[in-house]
Amino acid sequence: MAYKYIAEIWKKPEASFVKDLMRQRAIEWRKQPTVHRIERPTRLDRARKLGYKAKQGFVVARVRVRRGGLRKIRPRAGRRPKRMGVAKYKPAKNMRLIAEERAARKFPNLEVLNSYWVWGDGRFKWFEVIMVDRNILSNLPIANQRGRVFRGLTSAGKEVRGLRHKGRGAEKVRPSRRAARKGRQKK
Repeated sequence: MAYKYIAEIWKKPEASFVKDLMRQRAIEWRKQPTVHRIERPTRLDRARKLGYKAKQGFVVARVRVRRGGLRKIRPRAGRRPKRMGVAKYKPAKNMRLIAEERAARKFPNLEVLNSYWVWGDGRFKWFEVIMVDRNILSNLPIANQRGRVFRGLTSAGKEVRGLRHKGRGAEKVRPSRRAARKGRQKK
């Protein structure tokens, strides 16, 4: 029953007490390392929905990702501005996937289960990444998926790969965009 109220509050954080609370927390979070292991999830309802259990082997890490596009170094040699390759370049991944990958690199013995957004300000976004010890993976449906975050098998990874769409209009998505392109080249 409590989860229902937590979910309701987080649906519109700016309309409830969550906004003031999180602004205070963000001040502390900025001083913490980029990937920071936490004792318990900030959004318990969301974590539980995504597979988190309060038992041994489950770890939650808060990850800070800087907002905005790719900050590329301006070349020293001369070019016209259009060919500098500095502005208007975006990463091919979403920030949530970047956060998951960073957490996976920090904790190499754990497997990423899922993640969710926690807070964001003008400069950063924070995500909480749920990770599981490989020893208890056998009980979960992702038992044989080693390094799943780096192969785009998490929820954020599937979103980046365009696998949220099915049927008409999504013909070039499966099994992967690259495979679909290769198939076209053979004909």
